[in-house]
Amino acid sequence: MAKVVVGLSGGVDSSVAAHLLVKQGHEVIGVFMKNWHDTDVTISDECPWEEDSKDALLVADKLGIPFQTIDLSKEYYERIVAYMFAEYENGRTPNPDILCNREIKFDTFLKHAELLGAEYVATGHYCRKRPKDDSFELLAGLDDNKDQSYFLCQINQQQLARALFPLGDLKKSEVRKIATEQGLITAEKKDSQGLCFIGKVKLPDFLKQRLKEKKGNVIKIPQNWNGYKNTLTPVQEHAYTESDGHKIGEHQGAHFYTIGQRKGLNIGGQINPLFIIQTNTKTNTIYVGEGDDHPGLLRLGLFIAEDNIHWIKPMDVMKISEERTYQLRIRYRQSLFSAQLIKIDGGLVIKFNKPQKAVAKGQFAAWYAHDVLIGSGVIA
Repeated sequence: MAKVVVGLSGGVDSSVAAHLLVKQGHEVIGVFMKNWHDTDVTISDECPWEEDSKDALLVADKLGIPFQTIDLSKEYYERIVAYMFAEYENGRTPNPDILCNREIKFDTFLKHAELLGAEYVATGHYCRKRPKDDSFELLAGLDDNKDQSYFLCQINQQQLARALFPLGDLKKSEVRKIATEQGLITAEKKDSQGLCFIGKVKLPDFLKQRLKEKKGNVIKIPQNWNGYKNTLTPVQEHAYTESDGHKIGEHQGAHFYTIGQRKGLNIGGQINPLFIIQTNTKTNTIYVGEGDDHPGLLRLGLFIAEDNIHWIKPMDVMKISEERTYQLRIRYRQSLFSAQLIKIDGGLVIKFNKPQKAVAKGQFAAWYAHDVLIGSGVIA
């Protein structure tokens, strides 16, 4: 049996992961990661770290395993928070949870586990791994409703080799049942929402720590905009100007909004809900369309620059002019859809089998072969 450090988050999933490892006979150490100090921008009754830390300690005590808290707030700010600010400032939509796994849980946290003499780190993610061809594959969790492989789409072979996912073969209902049977305090605790190990935050308030409010125009683009008659290549997005529509209001800063967003504009008088179809942080303009069927929400494909392409297994790397068909998702919990990947000089073109809504720059596209996650990349 191995020495394993479990990232105890104070939730039911990591609690049961720790229990299962103890049951398997491993030497288990529970560690809580403190990644955030400022509670001004968190919603206090939604998973504050103090409460989570206390619950993690009680779980460790119940399981009879050593427990400690480590402060990774400096690393978290430098690697995750600073990245978030930079991305939003440039009109892109980051995914901090994916970066948190790559940069914190399976990097900084893993290094701490090594100092404790651990061979593995374990988390409560609903995903699986299996050895194949002298490497490891990352697979979706068996619970389709809880599969979290997407959040791990950026980890590498070295990280995967040292990772354990005890919940990969379980359904959420089974996890809660185990927690109840074991008398774990987290058995009925609600799942946390929001940023990795921070909790649910008021995103505009969070961003306003560094990004200033700046009034700009909200331009409504009609359904029959002439530009939609033009043939677009799969990676092109529509190039709106303010003259393509009409002003219907003002906003507090284009960097606070993202493609596909419906709430937060506070503009009334429309027959159907308004959706953000494009933002321009250079001109500080937001473009919206009325209704979720607006053509401005749709894209035929996307592009990933060479430096942002990541393969779980190096042997899967595509060659120039090579084409493959995979199943794709561009956000968590989105149903997989078929797409064609074409490797070109400078990056990867991905053509969708049918148009997709709200393709946001800065988000991650992840591609699968059935339930095996093959690779991922940042949408350009």
